[in-house]
Formats: sequence, structure tokens, C-alpha cells
Amino acid sequence: MQKGIIGKKIGMTQIFDETGKVIPVTVVEAGPCVVVQKKTIENDGYEAVQLGFGDIRAKRVNKPLAGHFKKADVALKRTLKEFRFDDISGLNVGDIVKADTFAEGDIVDVCGTSKGKGYAGTIKRHNNARLKETHGSGPVHRHAGSMGACSSPSRIYKGKGMPGHLGAERVTVQNLKIVKIDAENNLIAIKGAIPGPKNGTVTIVDCVKKA
Repeated sequence: MQKGIIGKKIGMTQIFDETGKVIPVTVVEAGPCVVVQKKTIENDGYEAVQLGFGDIRAKRVNKPLAGHFKKADVALKRTLKEFRFDDISGLNVGDIVKADTFAEGDIVDVCGTSKGKGYAGTIKRHNNARLKETHGSGPVHRHAGSMGACSSPSRIYKGKGMPGHLGAERVTVQNLKIVKIDAENNLIAIKGAIPGPKNGTVTIVDCVKKA
């Protein structure tokens, strides 16, 4: 059965394995999550479950969303995420999903929102090369330079790397290993770094390890 959970990135630390080797890990507060909605092929055309994570005050929930939680007879949640699984027969509305749904050694994909870095030029955003600072480069040594001169008619093609907003986008890191699970405190230690700032929301789903 496929597994998934919503969590909050706590931060990075390091732990030691049985041989004394240092392993850098990211700690995620995973769950508890509640099944808010169950979608079926008969009603929705596909199978999926909607999980809710994090408590929120009633005054911060609008009426349509409050009715959604009331229909499911579950507590109000701050974050809702939908997980499409091949088999959802083991999950029903109101079920609680905790960190112990995963096990040490599981290979997972982690999806989060990267840090926003504001407006950035082409060198920082697209790793473009800079001009030399000597012999007449002037004040444009970090500019993108002329574009479109070799096209007819002269134009900028779609997909051209230009200055603009950097970061604050959905990023998925695949094939990460779960090193340790603290089921009592709903904590999962994942080897390596995962996207997003501290206290950012992430989703964890199991995957098949690639060769």
C-alpha cells in the first residue's frame, strides 16, 4: 500500500549510526494527519485521499471550507493536501495518519516550497557567465547582453533565461532515505536536505528506489 503524510520542517541536525558514522539529517514533524475526504472513481473519476494537517482557529476558516470539515466531522486543519494512490481501501474519512506509517529504511520523495530570494539577475537565476571587468566592459558586466539579433525577424524565443523572481516554487527531492522515526513525538529524520525554509510545510510519499 502506498503511503503519504504532511509535515513541517523542523531543521537539520546529525545522528550517529551503529558504526559511529555521522549522518546529516533533516527532522520533519510528520502528522498527525486526518483523512478529510476520500475520492473514488465512481464519484470523482479517480482515487485519492485528502489529508489535513495542523490546527487552525475557526475565525480563520471561511464558510465553504468550514462546511467541508463539518461534512467530514473532523477538526479544522490549516493545510490540505491530496494524495493519489492506486489503492485507498485501507483509508477512510476520519482516520489518523501518523509518522509510524513509515519505517526506517523507507525511500521517499519529499516536496516543499523553496525559499523565496526575490528579484534576481540572469547570473544568479540561470547561472549565466559574466563579462570581463577590464577593457571597456563598462557598468554592464553582470547584464544579460543583447538578445534576438541572430533571429529573423529579431525576437526573444520562449523559454529564454531572463531576470525575474527567484525561488518560492515547488521543489521535489527524490529517493531520500528515512534514517530514524520517533513515533511518540511524530518526528521523522530524513537523510540529507529537503526543500523549504524552517517551519515550512512539506509532503512525504514513498517511492521505488531508482537504480
